[in-house]
Amino acid sequence: MFRFIASDDVTRGACAVRSPEVFGSRRAEEGKSAKMQLHFSKDALPDCVSSDFHTLNKLSEQQFVRLIQILFEFLLEPEETERFVQQLGEFAGQHGMGTGPLRNLMKSVLLVPQGALRRNVSGEQMKEDLSKLGLNEDKAAHFSQQWVEHYAALSRLAVRQTLMVNQLVDMEWKFGVTVGTSEVQKVGNIFLQLKLVVRKGNSTENIYMELTLPQFYSFLHEMERAKVSMECFS
Repeated sequence: MFRFIASDDVTRGACAVRSPEVFGSRRAEEGKSAKMQLHFSKDALPDCVSSDFHTLNKLSEQQFVRLIQILFEFLLEPEETERFVQQLGEFAGQHGMGTGPLRNLMKSVLLVPQGALRRNVSGEQMKEDLSKLGLNEDKAAHFSQQWVEHYAALSRLAVRQTLMVNQLVDMEWKFGVTVGTSEVQKVGNIFLQLKLVVRKGNSTENIYMELTLPQFYSFLHEMERAKVSMECFS
């Protein structure tokens, strides 16, 4: 599966030991996460992931919005690991938190968008998963809104990263029209569902994207530019 490139010290070990005096007592029930049916992951999650999302509920609205902003800035520019770590340190200092526990918490949070991107999770599915993990309704709604807004850019980024190291074997697409949505202005919009088949070693992998027409033309332009660049060095 394709994934965002990040330094091991940021994304490894999502459930490291935390300082209880910083984030309060853990509230995950034993085995609770393992039994969840989630859209972003088919694998059982460690119990501490649910506990970490309960911890996010302790943040004020302003704190949560800023933390999610930091998260998506990193997802959109995964090469900026140093900036990400620095921003987390500054956030922890401003709000009287320990930097280490905050970084460990964010490792759990990162699992969600990374898994959701691999499994083509929609905004509603994202909100449902976050609620199951224990995030309250308002915070889950804000997170899923940010996911919807940045999904196309994150998909293009992930595909570019994948095609840099894997051979494109096949591509399929189909058009559709939005007939029902919570956003009235989007009804009637044309969208494109794209399926890329890439070769990884001796096997192939399917990558799915859903783009509006302007996003598709932008993606196509980027792929043409990448092709020209590769031809120049071949």
